[in-house]
Amino acid sequence: MESYDTVVAALNGLKKRGYSTDFNLAFDKLVCNETKVCLNPDEFEITEVYRFEGETNPSDEAVVYAVESKSKGMKGALVNAYGVYADPLSDAMIKKLSMHRKI
Repeated sequence: MESYDTVVAALNGLKKRGYSTDFNLAFDKLVCNETKVCLNPDEFEITEVYRFEGETNPSDEAVVYAVESKSKGMKGALVNAYGVYADPLSDAMIKKLSMHRKI
């Protein structure tokens, strides 16, 4: 797995490796606003995770997920804050994202 110093570097690196779809979190699914494709937790896999912690500002804390959906033929990235800035999620989505976090 690659190593990145910033969120932007991670997103650029993933894009160079074919993770070109920009995913956003909805409560219980991932959404690509450009294509209007929605993926439920059982329709995608997280293949890589990069966690970034802000040195001085908690709002700089983020997780970048590399996401693949073989059934939809899509590869992309998802950026999510964590801690108090995290988006509200369904139990299924929390479980899916938590399974792949580095400890």
